[in-house]
Amino acid sequence: MKEQARATSRSSAGVSRSSRAILRLAGRTPRPTAPDAGPHAESLRRLARLLAAHAPYDGAFTLRVPGVHVVRRSRPYPEMVRATVTPALCIVAQGAKIVMLGREVYSYDASRMIAYAIDLPVAGQIVRASATEPFLALKLDLEPYRIAALALKVYPHGVPNPQDNRGVVVGQATTAIVDAAARLVELMAQPADAELLAPLVIDEILIRLLRSAIGPRVAQIGQKESGVQRVAKAVSWVRANFAQPMAVEALAALAHMSPSSFHQHFKAVTSMSPLQYQKVLRLHEARRLMLARMMDAGSAGREVGYLSASQFSREYTRLFGSAPTRDVARLRQNGVAGDEVAR
Repeated sequence: MKEQARATSRSSAGVSRSSRAILRLAGRTPRPTAPDAGPHAESLRRLARLLAAHAPYDGAFTLRVPGVHVVRRSRPYPEMVRATVTPALCIVAQGAKIVMLGREVYSYDASRMIAYAIDLPVAGQIVRASATEPFLALKLDLEPYRIAALALKVYPHGVPNPQDNRGVVVGQATTAIVDAAARLVELMAQPADAELLAPLVIDEILIRLLRSAIGPRVAQIGQKESGVQRVAKAVSWVRANFAQPMAVEALAALAHMSPSSFHQHFKAVTSMSPLQYQKVLRLHEARRLMLARMMDAGSAGREVGYLSASQFSREYTRLFGSAPTRDVARLRQNGVAGDEVAR
């Protein structure tokens, strides 16, 4: 455990002192069992070349096929950036990134892929990227109905019970998945082929993902009665109504659970309580409104449900480390957009 924590600290050289303190928790993140267990170097180089062709400059680019995106960043983030991610699989061809959910830290790079099971408020930081070797990743949206249909084929006798239900999972990338990702991106240059063949290649990626060590946890995304999907129902309501007062008992009923069971499952998936989740979601949205829509702090606080400006400022400062106006000004100066982490 100590060796893993030291390795994570070395990989994130250059991050802020506060971030380094948090990253000591990253020893929980599984690592490949051998240094040569990841994808072939040539497969990664091919994927990187293809991704770079669709991302000529820094940013997030939506490709021809819905739900397929390319992300490029040419420098490490100076600090953690907070936003809300949606269910997705991220396959890295080059560079490295860390994501923090609650007090859990997850690290991923070309040897490890990350999957998000539900909408989650997280903090993220690019820790390895440069102008000559930018961070390059393929982001594939995960749809519950598609996961469910493929899980029936992969697990005809039923999905094995996963060890835990956390909403974030990191697993070892493979040459087969990286090669399939490269073929998917390559199809984008051929419109007719992309329309017909891209869905088949996406299915291949998902099948290989479901057959991997993290497959049972990914399969929970498509199971209606799984703890993940029950919590997802409640999360969808909170996201649609985050500015409204929230009754945990009503959310538990929506998830068909007792309040105590719901609270336990919710925290297992999201690493926070329902009330904490709502608070973080509100503050993330307020920050996005100030960044993207030039809204002032008072208006943003009211928009997300805060009746007290002082309470909004106090809780914002506690989460982001500085007062709203100062925080947003610093982010703009650093060129950080409101959706940085979501990519």
